[in-house]
Amino acid sequence: MKLRKVTAASAVVLALAVSATACGSNDKDPGSSGGGKKIAIGIKFDQPGLGQKTPQGYSGFDVDVAKYVAKKLGYNEDQIEWKESKSADRETMLQRGDVQFIAATYSITPEREKKVDFAGPYLLAHQDVLLRADDDSIKSPADLNNKKLCSVTGSTSAQNVKDKLAPKANLQQYPTYSACLTGLQNKAIDALTTDDSILAGYASQAQFKGKFKLGGFKMTNENYGIGVKKGSDLKAKINKALEDMVADGSWDKAVKANFGPANYQNEPAPKIGDIKS
Repeated sequence: MKLRKVTAASAVVLALAVSATACGSNDKDPGSSGGGKKIAIGIKFDQPGLGQKTPQGYSGFDVDVAKYVAKKLGYNEDQIEWKESKSADRETMLQRGDVQFIAATYSITPEREKKVDFAGPYLLAHQDVLLRADDDSIKSPADLNNKKLCSVTGSTSAQNVKDKLAPKANLQQYPTYSACLTGLQNKAIDALTTDDSILAGYASQAQFKGKFKLGGFKMTNENYGIGVKKGSDLKAKINKALEDMVADGSWDKAVKANFGPANYQNEPAPKIGDIKS
């Protein structure tokens, strides 16, 4: 009698252990199956054309890439939990497990690769300038000398131009890219600098259509990757998804949908692991 009681109790403990293990493994491996689970993905909430939160939902090239990858991992759009990933928070969010992956204009650099792993790259962007559509006075980086050059407070983009290309540029720091755009439109500044993809996203907004143009200077290479936690097996799965996105034409479609109105002359889709220095 006593033996049967112990055996029954052991069976209950074993069943609970198996159940807990099964739940835990699903939570930690978003690529195994959708199965009603959620996947947390980090994006920018304030970059038109790339990652933007709107009353209608989330939109942008990074969002389209993230949705495609999530689907390949077995998740429908309604199973995605979008989380804002500000530039300074991205490594910490991945290390803590707040998100499974981040697609947020996340340039692959040696310093960042010490902390997180990257799938991709999925876009090769370049530092560029945005100009008024009717301004023909700035045709090369050297023409930025004695011009008012804007970037957001805390950004190194404008300083890079002054240090390396146009030492007499008059740097102007504004709190947001939108403020820089207003200054550019009102002729309070002459040019705005950051990644060309970000500039194209802002210029593609309906209220700015036809008012701005990209300089096309390609001053740096910015290899956008999808960040994952160090050692995560998601890296290989995401790389395969990115290859599929290019192969089936979804990548080109997303580029045209999000950057087209700014006449963004994008680079071809990069090969996985091909980091341009």
